[in-house]
Amino acid sequence: MRFRTAPTLALLLVLGACDGGEPAQDTAVVATKSDAEVPTWLSPTDGMEPAVWLARREPGQPVARAAARSDHLRHSLSRAKEVFIEDPRMIANRTVQLGQMLAEAGEPESYTDLLEGLEGAASPTHRKQLYGELCQHYYNSRQQGLDRAQALARLTERYAAQPAAPDVAP
Repeated sequence: MRFRTAPTLALLLVLGACDGGEPAQDTAVVATKSDAEVPTWLSPTDGMEPAVWLARREPGQPVARAAARSDHLRHSLSRAKEVFIEDPRMIANRTVQLGQMLAEAGEPESYTDLLEGLEGAASPTHRKQLYGELCQHYYNSRQQGLDRAQALARLTERYAAQPAAPDVAP
């Protein structure tokens, strides 16, 4: 994936290299990035299901609701598998990365909203898209001053304008 600006690339590299350095919070009340049971990033060798990881990774969300969020995210990731090239693990990692970038820019969004919004923007193309690329376009649109609805509308229009995937004979 190619980034349009060097500062955005630098921000992505910094985010990928840090663990947040935040003090631990009471995990009985709130799931945080510092929860010792939840890895910072989901690697190919982690046994944790991406939906569970996403639900437990989102800061400020009650632990008691993690199971319900996991179920919802499991369905969202299943739908995303039909729209995006990346696997659910990578989609989960990119969702967290985008969520962190938006939160740092003062525009936080839930992981569920991000995942479902971007899936909705890419689905009219009827061809698989790169989730990481779509995340970058969304972030750039938000940084240009568009709100969530405007940024998603821009992406939906852009991706819907792509030509349909060619029919492939068996």
